[in-house]
Amino acid sequence: MAIDPSRRFIPVNIAILTISDSRTLADDRSGDTLVELLTADGHQLAARHLLKDDLHAIVAQLRHWIDDPSIDVVVSTGGTGVTGRDITPEAFNQVLEKKIEGFGELFRWISYDKIGTSTMQSRAVGGVSNGTYLFALPGSPGACRDGWEQILRFQLDSRHRPCNLVELMPRLTEHL
Repeated sequence: MAIDPSRRFIPVNIAILTISDSRTLADDRSGDTLVELLTADGHQLAARHLLKDDLHAIVAQLRHWIDDPSIDVVVSTGGTGVTGRDITPEAFNQVLEKKIEGFGELFRWISYDKIGTSTMQSRAVGGVSNGTYLFALPGSPGACRDGWEQILRFQLDSRHRPCNLVELMPRLTEHL
């Protein structure tokens, strides 16, 4: 992975969605971690929200942000496990036009070094809808840090070589 310093950095507008039945914005360490990391890397926090594990509410929030031209990327945290209340991937699947299969695969590969076979319980997912990138990370601060520092930091940096997601943004809605 290489950052080409001769290229211009293009900040992207990122919305953070925490999905949890037990947290509030006051004690949302995972959301706080993502906000800290994305702003430290030069991106803009476009919006932040916390929702309970409610499929319809999550889908509605995702659609709202997908339709908002000022939001380039949505990153969620929480609800990616396998319990009965974990429905984030199902909500994402209702709005995604295209899945980025490699995101979840890469996240689990990175996590394996830290948590071993327990990584199979993560259903991290990525994709795109109406020109907006969407990424769902597990609900722990460590998982958010891993997802940002080892994947999203590079793919959301316009200077990253050999390629990055930012340079594709103008072409994401060619089919519309």
